[in-house]
Amino acid sequence: MSTTLDIVRIPVLSDNYVWLMREPQSGCVGVVDPAEAAPVLAEAARRGWKITHILNTHHHGDHVGGNREIKAATGCTIVGYRGDRERIPGLDVAVDDGDRFRFGEAEAEVIFVPGHTSGHVAYAFRAEKALFCGDTLFALGCGRMFEGTPQQFWGSLARLRALPDDMRVYCAHEYTQSNARFAVTVETGNQALLARAVAIDAARARGEATVPSLLGEEKQTNPFLRADVPAVQQAVGLPGADPVKVFAEVRHRKDVFR
Repeated sequence: MSTTLDIVRIPVLSDNYVWLMREPQSGCVGVVDPAEAAPVLAEAARRGWKITHILNTHHHGDHVGGNREIKAATGCTIVGYRGDRERIPGLDVAVDDGDRFRFGEAEAEVIFVPGHTSGHVAYAFRAEKALFCGDTLFALGCGRMFEGTPQQFWGSLARLRALPDDMRVYCAHEYTQSNARFAVTVETGNQALLARAVAIDAARARGEATVPSLLGEEKQTNPFLRADVPAVQQAVGLPGADPVKVFAEVRHRKDVFR
C-alpha cells in the first residue's frame, strides 16, 4: 500500500526545526525532536491533529526539551535509541539499528548514526522518501563531533549517503547559509555547490527556509559527504588519504571557521 506523510516545519528557539508529521490513513501524528512543547501543541491543535508519537534522534536538550510536556498533554508514545534510555526523557519504545518502526501505515527504518553523540539514530521512511536525521547530517554540513570519533561519524554519514538520491533530508537546524560559506572554501571549483550557495543566499534574503534538502544534492555539494572524493582530498592537502582522515580535517576546519 502506498503511503505518504504530511510534514510540517515548526521553527523554534533560535534556529531549530521541529517536524510534525501525519500519516493520513491511520491518523497517526508524530513529532520529531521537540525542542519545546508549546509551539508544537499549538500547531497540532490548529490543524486538529492529535499527537500520538514523539521520535527522538538523540538526547540533546534542544531535541528532547518538550518530551514530557507533550506526553503529559497527549499521552503520546516516545521513541528513541535503546542505549540512551537514561538520557531521553519519558522514553517508552527503545529502538536499535536495523529496527523497523511502524507509524500507522508507514514504516521507518532505524539507522544508528553515532558521531555527533554516541547514541544518535536517524529514521528513514523509504517509501515516503523522508529522512529525519537530527544533527548527524545538515544541509551542506554535519553536526559537531561531541561524543563520537571521526571513524564513527564518517561511517554514519556513509550510511546515510547510501540512501536514494530522492530522499528529502529533514534535519533539525537552519544552518545552511553558514554551512555554504564554509563549503565553498573547500571545493572552490564545484559549480553545483557555487550555484547552490547563491540560491541559498537568495532564499534566506527572502526569509525562506532551506530545509528539507534533497539527499542527491547533498551528495554533490556537501563536503562532509565527500571525504572520499579526490577534489575534496586535494583541497585539504590530503590527496589519496583515508576518507576518515579527510573527514576529520574537514570537520576541524569547520570547527574553527569564522
